[in-house]
Amino acid sequence: MRLALLSVALLSAALVLLPAPGTAEPPALSYGPRPAYLISQLPEGALKDRLQACAGQTPARTDFSIGHRGAPLMFPEHTAEGHRAAAAMGAGILECDVTFTRDLELVCRHAQNDLHRTTDILTSPLADRCIQPFSPHAFNSPASAECRSSDLTLDEFRSLRPKMDSANPFAATPRDYQGGLPSWRSTLYGGNAQTLTHAESIGLLQSLGAKFMPELKAPAVPMPFNGFTQQDFAQKLIDDYESAGIAPADVWVQSFSLDDILYWIEHEPEFGRQAVLLDGSYRHEGFDHTDPATFPYDFATLKAQGVNYLAPPLWMLVTVQDGRIIPSAYAIAAKSAGLRLITWTLERSGPLQGGEWYFQSLAGLSRGDGMYYQLLDVLAQDAGVEGVFSDWPATVTYYANCMGL
Repeated sequence: MRLALLSVALLSAALVLLPAPGTAEPPALSYGPRPAYLISQLPEGALKDRLQACAGQTPARTDFSIGHRGAPLMFPEHTAEGHRAAAAMGAGILECDVTFTRDLELVCRHAQNDLHRTTDILTSPLADRCIQPFSPHAFNSPASAECRSSDLTLDEFRSLRPKMDSANPFAATPRDYQGGLPSWRSTLYGGNAQTLTHAESIGLLQSLGAKFMPELKAPAVPMPFNGFTQQDFAQKLIDDYESAGIAPADVWVQSFSLDDILYWIEHEPEFGRQAVLLDGSYRHEGFDHTDPATFPYDFATLKAQGVNYLAPPLWMLVTVQDGRIIPSAYAIAAKSAGLRLITWTLERSGPLQGGEWYFQSLAGLSRGDGMYYQLLDVLAQDAGVEGVFSDWPATVTYYANCMGL
């Protein structure tokens, strides 16, 4: 029942938030009902009082609120509909994860090899283009498939219909596989969502009054690809902003690869000074965000190389001490080195009933949806983050507006 009520609340929010397609004006802003719901779940205290006192505030766009692939708590990611919804929730910055097609056109897609999860490709005439065809569930193996943007031309990519990111490991047919499994993540949106090229996303975001945070995704194919090098890829992303006349100050280019960041710093310094190094240190064996001896990066060295922004996941920036959320040794060391912090991703864990990945460093604390705002408050006020990605930006926008961020 709780999840059903949450889905109804999100649907109500979407009906308010989603501007009409093709609108030339930035959307009117609205928080929808979700921030008030989350605040109601907070324990009594100063934070709850402060946030409730802002109930009558007028929504305002803020760069502190970053739309993670749009608003994928409810809308298919990397679609025009998701970006419009995120902009209507006051996200000042929106993200396009950037990969490429077979004919080397840049498109918005979380991964080069996610089409089997995020589009209808397996039930389309292009199913035979997938590098790994659909394989049904068997006794000792889940259903599987793999379909890549780089296996399709841009025109073929455009023919696909986006859907919520999901896959059913018990599926016997491609249709069942693409339908996914019932989960906390809403699947209420059923419209004809629109995929985007990177250049199209720039035009859309500009019309919505938002700024830009594209991520250069790690290719799923060996590079060079058809003569296209990693450096060509990094440069082509920048070229799209220069062609559109976008000011470098309005763009935060991202990558998990330090080599990409250093390329931009050297070859496109105006964009490079705001390049964001996404930190995957958690993948390193022995990494402990509370123990500086285990940190793969030396933060002072990064700063000396010209890196100004670092973006780890939420949990790496906090830990628990005496029953309270506090900044981690990682957060303290990064800030001490002069690095500016951005973090990801709020509202991606669902109702906080267990040990979700993004909250894994908060073991032992009482779980509940109010923890979203408890964590956000520590990240903003104590860890000093300058932006937070969210799958439902209204949550972050409300907080930022209330706290004057």
